[in-house]
Amino acid sequence: MPKIKRILVTGGAGFLGSHLCERLVERGHDVICLDNFFTSQKSNVVHLLDYPNFELIRHDVTLPIYLEVDEIYNLACPAAPGHYQYNPIKTLKTSMAGAINVLGMAKRCRARVFQASTSEIYGDPEVHPQPESYRGSVNPIGPRACYDEGKRAAESLFMDYHRMNRVDIRIVRIFNTYGPRMHPFDGRVISNFIRQALQREDITLFGDGSQTRSFCYRDDMVDGFIRMMENEEGFIGPVNLGNQGEYTIRQLAETVLELTCSKSKIVYRDLPADDPKRRRPDISLAREKLGWQPTVSLADGLAKTIQWFQSIDIGDYRPPTPSY
Repeated sequence: MPKIKRILVTGGAGFLGSHLCERLVERGHDVICLDNFFTSQKSNVVHLLDYPNFELIRHDVTLPIYLEVDEIYNLACPAAPGHYQYNPIKTLKTSMAGAINVLGMAKRCRARVFQASTSEIYGDPEVHPQPESYRGSVNPIGPRACYDEGKRAAESLFMDYHRMNRVDIRIVRIFNTYGPRMHPFDGRVISNFIRQALQREDITLFGDGSQTRSFCYRDDMVDGFIRMMENEEGFIGPVNLGNQGEYTIRQLAETVLELTCSKSKIVYRDLPADDPKRRRPDISLAREKLGWQPTVSLADGLAKTIQWFQSIDIGDYRPPTPSY
């Protein structure tokens, strides 16, 4: 029989964290979800509260907590620009102090610990697509630096705990991900476009819409997390997880308009500072080491996401931070 593990998921009530908790609970593991609800929703995990193998703790990962666990998934950090720029100092503290706290717990418990890093560590890339060997082009004093540099520092901490203390680590770099349970006001491009289209508001494009992104559906991403954590071949990463399909932001807007049958108009605004012009992962390493690659097409994933947006009352979701 598979071993039942005690697993801590920080940021477990967030968009990806809640789906990860759900998957781990279904597998029979004893799951502890830790979240301070700075940007997440308790409603994301309320359906899990009746399970005997699920526990919810309201706690800020920047503060120490003492738990006995076998594995830790560290997903705690605001991930959307509107969220992480709302309180940049808090964002940096979450990335850095949070990493120190989960690494200290992993060292004490001899637990395997997973770091949810980001494609943002590549900044506005000069290499395309981006392999893990690329060191990035990040503005350390720009408005996005609190997130970019916070995640880069967290990766450094993970590697140093591994080298100095032999902590068993796993690092993944997440590229743009979407799906049901995205916060309607998180400021991400897909949630913005769907919400605007369904509410018959103007679709807001920044710049001329020619900048590109690659969008990975949430089920594929969570599958990658678990494959990385269960890898027993000594591969610690970092590894890119994302979809290699590359679309302009204008193409995305037009697809959302078509799928929602919306009459919304596309309007243009100035491009924010340091916004990457192109973003697409090289996932050769994930294929080689994890046997992983995305399976859900953008059209299918968007249809499922739109269906979820249509099923909720957006009035129940307060914009937790400014959204544009």
